[in-house]
Amino acid sequence: MTESLSHGEKLVEINDVELCIETFGNPANPVILLIDGATASMLWWETELCERIARDGRFVIRYDNRDTGRSTSYPPGRPGYAYTDLAGDALGILDALEIERAHIVCRSMSGGIGLIVGVDHPDRVESLTFVSTSTGEDGLPPSSDEATSGIPADPDPADPGTVVDFVVASAKACSGGSPYFDERATRALVERDVARTRDIASTLVNHYAMSFDGSSRDFASVKAPTLVVHGDHDPVCPLPHGHALRDAIPGATLLTLEGAGHDLPKPLWDVFVPALLRHTGGRR
Repeated sequence: MTESLSHGEKLVEINDVELCIETFGNPANPVILLIDGATASMLWWETELCERIARDGRFVIRYDNRDTGRSTSYPPGRPGYAYTDLAGDALGILDALEIERAHIVCRSMSGGIGLIVGVDHPDRVESLTFVSTSTGEDGLPPSSDEATSGIPADPDPADPGTVVDFVVASAKACSGGSPYFDERATRALVERDVARTRDIASTLVNHYAMSFDGSSRDFASVKAPTLVVHGDHDPVCPLPHGHALRDAIPGATLLTLEGAGHDLPKPLWDVFVPALLRHTGGRR
């Protein structure tokens, strides 16, 4: 059996909140900080993916944003934080681990966190990678009908089974009909996620209720080497969003994942991981 590279989950106090973090691999290697999007705990950066990246010579960090997983939770509908606070949490994690600079990988909603950190704190950023995200500019195509197709009514947070069904259906819709969507693996992940979450009612709504202060920063101001990763089946942010993001950031490159939706399906890790390793091959 292959030895686990995880150093285990731990709670750390950052900016007066508790955040759950997990690291993989050798801290002497180049650092990759993984940040996930709305309602997603760190489990959505799958353990197998984190360990694969770590085995290829990176020190990988994943964590639960506020109102996800084991991190601090707020009353449903009343998040006690804004977008810039989440960006501060990312920097606080690097401080807690005594890391000066890192390669920042942001998915979906957390692309704005990468933007804030990249523009306001360029000295902390070795590179940026934006996965399934957007500039949000006018004129881009809206989410397609597939993004909401088949999703049941909002679940009762007191009923874990209906929550699991809701999240699995949402993930399937966000896959955009991808041939790589694995419903059984997704359900197993969601069941673990719901079981370890402090307050699933808050998880389901609070990221959408917070103030998105700081999101007006200009992507053209990003100086870090940037990789844009986007699925050609993405129904939430259709592929032109990835094109727009690449074009907005000086020198950015685009990796199109054929057959991926608003996700990173396991069969495409053989494409994604080598590209990420090449992109993050610089100094720590």
